[in-house]
Amino acid sequence: MFGVLASMVDGVLVGAVYGLAAIGLTLIWGVMDIINLTHGAMVALGMFGLYLLFGHLGLPPYAALFPVAAGGFVLGVVVYWIAVHRVINRPPLMSLLATFAVNMVVIGIGTAVWSTSPYNVAFAVPGITWHGFTFTGAHILAAVVAVLIAAALYLFMRHTRLGKAIRAVASNRQAAELMGIPSHQVLAIAFGLGIGLAAVAGGLIATLFPFTVLSGDDYQLKSFVVTVLGGLGNPAGALLGGVLLGLIEGGVTPFIAVSWTPVIEFALFVVILIAFPQGLFGRRTAR
Repeated sequence: MFGVLASMVDGVLVGAVYGLAAIGLTLIWGVMDIINLTHGAMVALGMFGLYLLFGHLGLPPYAALFPVAAGGFVLGVVVYWIAVHRVINRPPLMSLLATFAVNMVVIGIGTAVWSTSPYNVAFAVPGITWHGFTFTGAHILAAVVAVLIAAALYLFMRHTRLGKAIRAVASNRQAAELMGIPSHQVLAIAFGLGIGLAAVAGGLIATLFPFTVLSGDDYQLKSFVVTVLGGLGNPAGALLGGVLLGLIEGGVTPFIAVSWTPVIEFALFVVILIAFPQGLFGRRTAR
């Protein structure tokens, strides 16, 4: 029985990282009404960015998160101006095709450079042993970093001029423009933030598990599940949804084969879509 509890605690720790990845996805959705299909590729780039900074430049993994975040932000702004800003307020299929095309380009280049061989970030952090079960230090630190980044984003969005501008554009773009807010520049920054968060989440995941250039697709699918659990456009809900997904994974893993976990996750995805279209933590909208 204690083994199940320990697995669930470990699942919560990993779930916090899932939540951070999903925050990047739901931030872009909430601000732009765009489903970002480059998300998985950016998670994978974050993995390899941290791998290169740690393995070739010798940066400590958690210090490497800063250049990974900065690189993700800059790449996000570039992608916005090249592919995304042209399809804002266009039919949803346009944004899906545009972001999917960027995703395929990034994955294609990544496959050519790194192939599809597995990589890992080989470092050890002392863990905590409790009743014979060890919670690895990497999992604990990754969860702490994820929560701190989510809290920093909340403070940024609530208490800074730029964060308030992003919220204003998300709420009513035309009114924000009438108030003198440059909406395209604000949207570019918001998209860069979303990609930066995805890259940082990828870097944290690289400290936990082996990965390939295609691993981002798995975490993109998890991010969609988490986003639906937390409510579209709700970053705080995304973090809670990630913790909930991790808790579910940890609770079922001791009883069934790991290969069945995605089946349970997507069954939950369908059930939540039908029963709670606004998500478990989403805001109800008046009809």
